[in-house]
Amino acid sequence: MKNDNDAQPAEPSGFQEMGISEDLLKILNARGITKPTPIQHQAIPVALQGKDLIGVAQTGTGKTFAFGLPLIQHLAAGKKRALIVLPTRELAYQVDDALRPFANAVGIKTAVFVGGSPMYLQKKALKTNPRILVTTPGRLNDHLDQRTVTLKEVEILVLDEADRMLDMGFKPQINKILSQIPRERQTLLFSATMPQGIVKLATAEMDMPLRIEVAQEGTTATNVEQELIIVKQHDKLQLLISLLKEHQGKIIVFSRTKHGTKKITKVLNDERFKAAEIHGNRTLGQRRAALAGFKTGASRVLVATDVASRGIDVSDIAVVINYDLPDDAADYVHRIGRTARAGKEGKAISFATPTQAGHIRDIERLIRTPIPRKAHASLPTVSMERGGGGGGRPPRRGSGGGRSSGGYSSGRSSGGSSGGRSFSSRKPKPSSGGNRRRR
Repeated sequence: MKNDNDAQPAEPSGFQEMGISEDLLKILNARGITKPTPIQHQAIPVALQGKDLIGVAQTGTGKTFAFGLPLIQHLAAGKKRALIVLPTRELAYQVDDALRPFANAVGIKTAVFVGGSPMYLQKKALKTNPRILVTTPGRLNDHLDQRTVTLKEVEILVLDEADRMLDMGFKPQINKILSQIPRERQTLLFSATMPQGIVKLATAEMDMPLRIEVAQEGTTATNVEQELIIVKQHDKLQLLISLLKEHQGKIIVFSRTKHGTKKITKVLNDERFKAAEIHGNRTLGQRRAALAGFKTGASRVLVATDVASRGIDVSDIAVVINYDLPDDAADYVHRIGRTARAGKEGKAISFATPTQAGHIRDIERLIRTPIPRKAHASLPTVSMERGGGGGGRPPRRGSGGGRSSGGYSSGRSSGGSSGGRSFSSRKPKPSSGGNRRRR
């Protein structure tokens, strides 16, 4: 793998100078999007050249357009097909919502296949001949097993939030997907961090990729005011209620477990706060409704597990509250990145119990700065226990949002804008019934 950090392209002043087509520029201008973000400045010219690319950037930095605009422009010029793979349902729908208006403008259909969506609808969607498929690894593997989909026509592959997918245990599924896509392709890999697993993946599967890093790993959003409150476990709910009364605007509360998320939501609603919940035990419809209500203001508080730490694109979140510290320090960066988006200011308040000194050290080591400790008037002063380490942490899988699936479906192409074959296969077969990780 080639890390050519010294060969960064010059930063053009706008999308037009980077080579974005007039059709796509019209939509950008209509939406008031005229100034590319740093990752867009650097990634778009490289992607337009058809080169492989590794983009290292946090969520909320404009990655979707960094890969989406060049991808759509390439497809509009020919008959290529593209596959976008993401770790969660929320991210899949978020990416599709962002790219669909641009794709439609140039006659390209998109389709989203994730768990919780009926299979017959997925099969119906394939008959419309979509040239962009947005998926999660689990459901795509289901269909690969059943031979209801083929990836032989894919010429552009995007792996977004790649580190998160590996962290969630999707490596076998990703390897299977890669084995069924032609080796001659453009691969765009985006990741918030560069663990060894990502380096190995890029070395094996990419052709001399250019690496673009717009922020050092562990960098938190510039405008986030952080604070840490030491609190005993049984006092957390009292503290949370006090903070919700003190702070205005939309607030996300992160809980480590699905059970905790449900309990916190019930207490907040009993206290007359309008709260919604997102976690793995909620259906796809319930999760989408909760997010929609949060975006529109029908719910002021969203309580979520880490399934939402990278899957929520809401620009006006005032405060992020870590009711429980994340098991992985990297998730702290993603959680607090939900606020202070689009140049706005935000606040992140984290609760830590007296025994969690090890957790705090891990986070502060990653972000390379101490988090200011604050006391709260509603609580007695609590100090860290001497020698408090990170031992006895619960398994990381407990923090996730449960398992779900993504997907594609069968059905021959009805003949869309592309003269090539569709993603669908003609050879469906019964499911093998094997256990696989789904999202």
